[in-house]
Amino acid sequence: MDLTTSVVSFAAVVALLTITPGLDTALILRTSLLSGRRPAWGVALGIQLGLLVWGVVTAAGLATLLAAAPLAYDVLRYAGAAYLVWLGLRMLLASRREHADTPDTREVRFRTGFRRGLVTNLLNPKVGAFYVAMLPQFIPPDAPAAAVGLLLAAVHAAEGLVWSTGLIAFAAAMSGLLRHPSVRRLLDRVTGVVIVGFGVRLAVD
Repeated sequence: MDLTTSVVSFAAVVALLTITPGLDTALILRTSLLSGRRPAWGVALGIQLGLLVWGVVTAAGLATLLAAAPLAYDVLRYAGAAYLVWLGLRMLLASRREHADTPDTREVRFRTGFRRGLVTNLLNPKVGAFYVAMLPQFIPPDAPAAAVGLLLAAVHAAEGLVWSTGLIAFAAAMSGLLRHPSVRRLLDRVTGVVIVGFGVRLAVD
């Protein structure tokens, strides 16, 4: 398998993964609908930077070491699960506030969204496990592993940005309806339950 074929094949695989509804999609949609484009782009860029970090770490062999060390993996897994449960519970509590009709000003900044997307991605060891399982299959034997690993992670991140653009555009088009106070509270509750569910699943899986 040459490099071009590897990149195209990997792009096809991660495209399916990217459009599958999951935690990243829920975070981007929720942030875009409730806080606007700028913080939503912060979440999206934070997630994609996390993918690049995991790609570099995997190519450097550190993620393989993490996968081979059950204790280190479990520490990262429980830290990620605790963060997701905390994040989801915050959303659920926000939906029950007496003044829930007032936008949460703590969530309207780009850097808040960026930090949330980045931390959520970095504390998810399943991303690292995916890269450990997938990247070696798409790196030609005679190619520099670190460089190709970073290239493949960049392809994954680029597809994620394209998908994020569609999500944010959809949220903007529907903002008039979906930013109604009652709908906003419902979104917080649904997204909070989804994120808590991801956290619990990460802890027990």
